[in-house]
Amino acid sequence: MRRYLAVSLLLLLAAAGNAFAGFEARMHGKVVDISTKQPISGATIRIEAVEKKTVKQSTTSKADGTYAIFVIDGTIKYKFTVSAAGYTPYEETLKMSIGETDRRDWELMKVGAAPVVAPKADPAVEAYNEGAALANSGDVAGAIKKFETAVAAKPDMLAGWTALAKMQLRQKNYPKAIEAAGKVLEIDDSDADMLTVQYQAYMAQGDKANAAKIEPKLPKNAGSLFNEAAKLINAGNDAGAETLLKQAIAADEKFAQAHYELGMIYVRSGKSAEAKAALTKYLELDPNGKDAATAKEMMNYLK
Repeated sequence: MRRYLAVSLLLLLAAAGNAFAGFEARMHGKVVDISTKQPISGATIRIEAVEKKTVKQSTTSKADGTYAIFVIDGTIKYKFTVSAAGYTPYEETLKMSIGETDRRDWELMKVGAAPVVAPKADPAVEAYNEGAALANSGDVAGAIKKFETAVAAKPDMLAGWTALAKMQLRQKNYPKAIEAAGKVLEIDDSDADMLTVQYQAYMAQGDKANAAKIEPKLPKNAGSLFNEAAKLINAGNDAGAETLLKQAIAADEKFAQAHYELGMIYVRSGKSAEAKAALTKYLELDPNGKDAATAKEMMNYLK
């Protein structure tokens, strides 16, 4: 028994997502004695929004001096006050990185010691955060300028190159998008986001040759794997289709139709136990699906 499928091709790639869809920010680190560098247990880290809205929250350091804090809105500045018994409190106002986890260690002096001078802010991080805020507000051109400033100040800032590549692609600056993505791929040649950016940019330019070089490196999704399996089934290559359907299910275990087609392959190959398991899963996921009646009939046959 063989089914011939008419399967419409799915799009290989979705448009590049917004890297700044969320506004959350996180910070973690350690509170230590500035002289001995020993951890301070029970230190209080308080934060208070200094613009736009009222936000107050706090946390305390653990026995090893470590702490972690999370804010829903990372687009605004917060005043950090770090204090502990016997130490001079320390205050600093700063903005955290949106969508990332910043590392910040705090050093406190014993009471009576000279005040601590706040370190200078990292200009690359500041430019990156400003670029993220502009991107969130829809000012892509302004965001690009800030991200360019960030990577100029810190050429190894992969987050900056990643954001710049996506913004350049959105502005249809395809050569610049390819170049920025390439900076990340020089370090990690398997970065799926940057491979996607380069693929889409090459295709938009009509450069199918370079796009074809990247295509095999792109991550496969369940839909594209299923479509490839469908072609093999239509060509009579059940063995090849079986492998692809298993990969599709691994990518999305709730892909009901993949379970059905895998079950039918097992029916054709006489693997009754495997066929029953696959068709049972299909009916569990999609009891009223278009192939539910056939699956139930096959289940009766397999008993």
